[in-house]
Amino acid sequence: MRVVHPIETLSYEILRSRVDTAHLPPLTRAVVERVIHSSADVGYLDDLVVSAEEHLRAAAAALRAGAPVVTDAEMVAAGITSVTPICRVRHVAPHAAAHAAGHGGLTRSAAAIRLAYDEVGPGAVWAVGNAPTALEQLLRLDARPALVVGLPVGFVGAVESKQALRESGLPAVSNVSEKGGSAVAAAAVNALLYAEDS
Repeated sequence: MRVVHPIETLSYEILRSRVDTAHLPPLTRAVVERVIHSSADVGYLDDLVVSAEEHLRAAAAALRAGAPVVTDAEMVAAGITSVTPICRVRHVAPHAAAHAAGHGGLTRSAAAIRLAYDEVGPGAVWAVGNAPTALEQLLRLDARPALVVGLPVGFVGAVESKQALRESGLPAVSNVSEKGGSAVAAAAVNALLYAEDS
């Protein structure tokens, strides 16, 4: 069972004094609050988009059953605390990815998503917090994910890749704006991992 530090408890008390999340379904609330907690950005209350509560329940059950968690970046993987995620960025040679990118090929992050998919197949929980190209690549695969946490950050392609995720119909957590990143992607996954302890 996870032990909650008093600082985290106080942080949640402050969060709940500033925004009302009581109307949200339980797992949606857990995800939204954990993202706000990790970023100190209450704007996520209106920015996050969860495809459906039942998708979160199914993803939490898949995680309890041992579904792999795959990330687009090592920083996302480092923030996920209850399991050891799969991240294959180091397995993609930087010079090969740069060469491919210069010729209209895959970015290093997108190539890493392909490598990971070849390893895990369908049913994984995917967490993308950095590279819109990784999310775009995932959407091209027949990944049949348990859930996609698509929260890449940035001014180039982030908004568009998250919109494409929402339009795909896949079970997903995303957001509308350009913000996102490693901490919030990891936080969304952690909310589901911690839910099994509650």
